[in-house]
Amino acid sequence: TYPFRTWLDKGIPAPGSSDRPVVLGAPLLGIRASVCRKTEAGRVLAGEERVAPEEAIRMYTLNAAYASFEENLKGSIEPGKLADFVVLAADPCEVPADEIRNIRIEMTIVGGKVAYQAE
Repeated sequence: TYPFRTWLDKGIPAPGSSDRPVVLGAPLLGIRASVCRKTEAGRVLAGEERVAPEEAIRMYTLNAAYASFEENLKGSIEPGKLADFVVLAADPCEVPADEIRNIRIEMTIVGGKVAYQAE
């Protein structure tokens, strides 16, 4: 329900997050919700606040790190930062917005080491 489009248009680095344990904490669900602005029942909720997939990914990476004062430590893949990231089976910017939540996680890297790998 947050006004992400308004915040971004005003230069506010909106962070992505979840209300876990109130809702599922999967980032792809939040990214999809930010892009589609649809309820689980399919109703559009404040459609004028939709963001592009690239913006939603930034919200869950760089902007979230910025919000926790950790942008020098995480949020992007750069030398000197934590090597925590996922490898996805598809590009969230290339699939239909409603399908973002269904993208398969191929691998999770934490601290530069494989923490999860799909079979």
